[in-house]
Amino acid sequence: MHSTMMDVPLSLNSLLERAGQLFSSNEIVSRRPDKTLVRHTYGEWYRRTRSLAAALVDLGIGKGDRVATLCWNHHAHLECYFGIPAAGAVMHTLNIRLAPDEIGWIAGDARDRVLIVDDVLLPLYRQFADLHRFEHVIVYAFSGQPVPDGFTDYDAWIGAADGAGFRYVEHAETDPVAMCYTSGTTGRPKGVAYSHRSTVLHTLVASLGDFWGLKGSDVVLPVTPMFHANCWGVPYGTVMMGTKLVFPGPHLHPEDLLDLITAEQPTLSLGVPTIWMGLIQTFDAALQADHPHYGRWKLPRGMRSLVGGAAVPESLIRAFDQHGIWLLQGWGMTETSPLATVSYPKAELRNVSMDERYRRAAMAGVPVPLVDLRLRGDDGQDAPWNGQAMGEIQVRGPFITGSYHGVPVSEEKFTTDGWLRTGDVAAVDELGFVRITDRTKDLIKSGGEWISSVDLENALMAHPAVAEAAVIAIPDEKWSERPLACVVFRKGQSAEPPELSAHLMRHHFAKWQLPDRYEFIDALPRTATGKFWKLKLRELYPR
Repeated sequence: MHSTMMDVPLSLNSLLERAGQLFSSNEIVSRRPDKTLVRHTYGEWYRRTRSLAAALVDLGIGKGDRVATLCWNHHAHLECYFGIPAAGAVMHTLNIRLAPDEIGWIAGDARDRVLIVDDVLLPLYRQFADLHRFEHVIVYAFSGQPVPDGFTDYDAWIGAADGAGFRYVEHAETDPVAMCYTSGTTGRPKGVAYSHRSTVLHTLVASLGDFWGLKGSDVVLPVTPMFHANCWGVPYGTVMMGTKLVFPGPHLHPEDLLDLITAEQPTLSLGVPTIWMGLIQTFDAALQADHPHYGRWKLPRGMRSLVGGAAVPESLIRAFDQHGIWLLQGWGMTETSPLATVSYPKAELRNVSMDERYRRAAMAGVPVPLVDLRLRGDDGQDAPWNGQAMGEIQVRGPFITGSYHGVPVSEEKFTTDGWLRTGDVAAVDELGFVRITDRTKDLIKSGGEWISSVDLENALMAHPAVAEAAVIAIPDEKWSERPLACVVFRKGQSAEPPELSAHLMRHHFAKWQLPDRYEFIDALPRTATGKFWKLKLRELYPR
């Protein structure tokens, strides 16, 4: 017997057409460098996106050619998300937070033919322009100023193209639509190429009620950069549902984000823990009557907020919940599109205490549909899901990468039976909640026993004087390795090592698990994706 279903390939083009037909009056808001807001409708965006695709075809860009973007979050970058694949090409988002020489290397490795760049980022482009020669550099006048001589003006370029007469370039659902490079904290970054099929399936799964819970009535604020893991895939979901979008542009300081949140009142926001920590600290400080910004900001009660990119401390979840905002932690990687697990309130937890809800919310969460997850121990066997046994997280699924661009498949990253080795070490409990304990290279082995740096960091950040903390291993003649804690205090606050150790013991750490040493520093070094850069800390404190 054969299926009677139509064999229609999955395609981003169907989401673009849906938006143009059904949501033409819905709004897309972008904040410019001067902090003014520009508003477009989905109808305008749809026409501009098709014109972008037509302009690329007129330029000679063909199937599989890479078109790079060097842009902040705004409506023109969203046009690239759909217009570049509509032309049959592959959108390659360049990470503006990387060093210029690394950006140049990545552009060369991807063989990018065209660059679409914000005018305010031209100084960055010029720093790596000699490392990779683009055939065409298209400049979006994000600042509103005239495009400098020698470059093509993005708006004029797409304005001259026949978007109405454009015909989508034929494609298979397995053809690539976008690519991102891993952060490359150990060795050269590696490229991951996403397909129409993987992207549509990821969008459908992530938009489910227990995860993003996207509705057409939502107002979505994506603070997560559009150059980082496709902004976690949210742009695809918002276009599919026609939600109002509010793009923050380059202004990500707490005061600027609070101004935007107060003005536009989002119902769903997403960002990394670092930015959310600064935001809630700034907001809470302004609740004091003598504060210069007293009464200036209003947080929307009931707003959902997806947070990821680094471990989310329980203290941060509690701080937002006091204002009626629940932080939903997700875990994933560039290689997983990226959403792989979400810590949502499962039905089995409906009657548990709030302390238990907070504890669960601070975990990486439960695997989403279509993602298979296992823990592989050092003995090569799968670790049981009992909340105690640990192993490396390995995943597989239709939106998990099976290789890297231009790199041979190796057993270092992929198992012989086809699972992705994530490098994250975790335990999984009976309800399927993943608790990440470390990266394989960050675990601390002291006297033959493992100490989780992540658990220590989360407990330290629950101390009222601590803004951030990162824990690394330092060599020890007797115990092989011991923990060293690097601590950043909140403004105007401090604490001595005995007080911090006593705090950790109240969080049920044994004496042998406590840091042997504390280093008090002004700021923690971070990777281009906002994670603690422990490699740099190990260089600063080798012993």
